[in-house]
Amino acid sequence: MALGVSYNGRAFEGWQSQLSGRTVQDALEAALKSFTALDRVSTLCAGRTDSGVHGLMQVVHFDTPLDRADTAWVRGTNRFLPDTVAVQWARRVPDTFHARACARSRRYAYLLLASPVRPSVDAGQVGWVFRPLDGDAMRNAAAVLVGEHDFTSFRASSCQAHSPVKQMLNVAISQRGAYWRFEFEASAFLHHMIRNIMGCLIAVGTGSQPVSWMAEVIAARSRDAAAPTFSPDGLYFLGPVYDAAWNLPQQTPAFDWLP
Repeated sequence: MALGVSYNGRAFEGWQSQLSGRTVQDALEAALKSFTALDRVSTLCAGRTDSGVHGLMQVVHFDTPLDRADTAWVRGTNRFLPDTVAVQWARRVPDTFHARACARSRRYAYLLLASPVRPSVDAGQVGWVFRPLDGDAMRNAAAVLVGEHDFTSFRASSCQAHSPVKQMLNVAISQRGAYWRFEFEASAFLHHMIRNIMGCLIAVGTGSQPVSWMAEVIAARSRDAAAPTFSPDGLYFLGPVYDAAWNLPQQTPAFDWLP
């Protein structure tokens, strides 16, 4: 079975299961266990997210001997989940499907409030910068990221990826009022890669660094060359992109909530 899962990551210690039991994977697997009455249901996700990061369409797969309707999987599992996590859809998939390996690319969005006053009703759901931003400068700097690069400068020291070389397919930056949306699509992402890129884009957007600095950061291949890691609050995993042959949804209703 494959499931599409959305979650507010503020109360969780990331996606991947931990001894504390306070992760999204722990909550999902506990709910699946209660719903199925099996000893354990082990899931594998399309992309792990850090503590505080949200998910609009995390995709997981798991093996099960049970034969139940797709709607039953959705409603039955959600019955045992906290209100910050919800299964959005369920599909029976062939044994050859793998949530991570079959993904052609992955997508993230970062929502940022540029305002002299910190967030309130959207606290934990948006990042915050108190200085005005230059959109053209950030777009010009972001253009340097597109293509295949060694992204070592944006890689956390704890990153377990085999290679720092990834292909950035697209970076889009838009504004609505005081809110900015940064959207990224790549073959895969390194640990903290988006948050480290955001730190650099904001440095350029506020005028602390010139547009040309982004190319220098990439070329340095050193984490010390980049800006500090930015807050996880406004980071959303939009989900993986699969070949149409798998017949899986590309988004959930939560996509319409993002500005």
